[in-house]
Amino acid sequence: MARSEPPSNTKDAPESRPAAAPRRASRRGIGASVLLIVATVAVVLVAQQALRLLPDSLNPFEEETKDRSGPVLLQSIRDLSRYEAASGNFQVIVDLEKDAKFLPSSVRGSRTLFVGQGSVDAYVDFSRLGSGAITVNADRTAATVRLPRAQLDTAALDPKRSHVFATERGLINRFGDFFSGNPNDQQQLYVLASQKIQQAAAQSGLRERADQNTKLMLENMLRALGFKTVNVQAAAQ
Repeated sequence: MARSEPPSNTKDAPESRPAAAPRRASRRGIGASVLLIVATVAVVLVAQQALRLLPDSLNPFEEETKDRSGPVLLQSIRDLSRYEAASGNFQVIVDLEKDAKFLPSSVRGSRTLFVGQGSVDAYVDFSRLGSGAITVNADRTAATVRLPRAQLDTAALDPKRSHVFATERGLINRFGDFFSGNPNDQQQLYVLASQKIQQAAAQSGLRERADQNTKLMLENMLRALGFKTVNVQAAAQ
């Protein structure tokens, strides 16, 4: 006789869910992505090193500079009648910060540190000597010279030694600089550095040094011409 098997209770049997397989697959996918990124970076670095070893003529990424400037045009010539008596070298660090009124600097704003190095010359303009500025006695043994005060020339910034030391920009500024450059920012830094150097030269005693050097030069020159008594007077302040 055939035996009757007990009916199986399908409701009580737990359903089998393959949960571990997707997790393992996802981990494998992440690991493969990381390995792909690392391999790509390694290939790029190796390629860069290999290209650096190539001669410049064979390197396709070698930068080439071409000067397409036009000819220099002479605009004017002016005669100089002044004695360069002293020159001062100056250095200034310009700390220029620009912020928005209602936004933090990390969003919109910029701060630039600029190192400016330049010089200011002090000179005496001999063209300002009047008709009675030089007097000589009858036997030509004594001379009196009345000089104008020394003047300061415009500060000349050295572009080779002046440079941007550090800069900080907000998110909006970085986004804007990505699409367009603003050369006026550099110009503003140069102008501001020149102004500060000019102000420092006016307070440095450079004019007084130029007055003394000019006086000494004229005294030595006139004594070499045979004058025994030389009196060089500077104009009033």
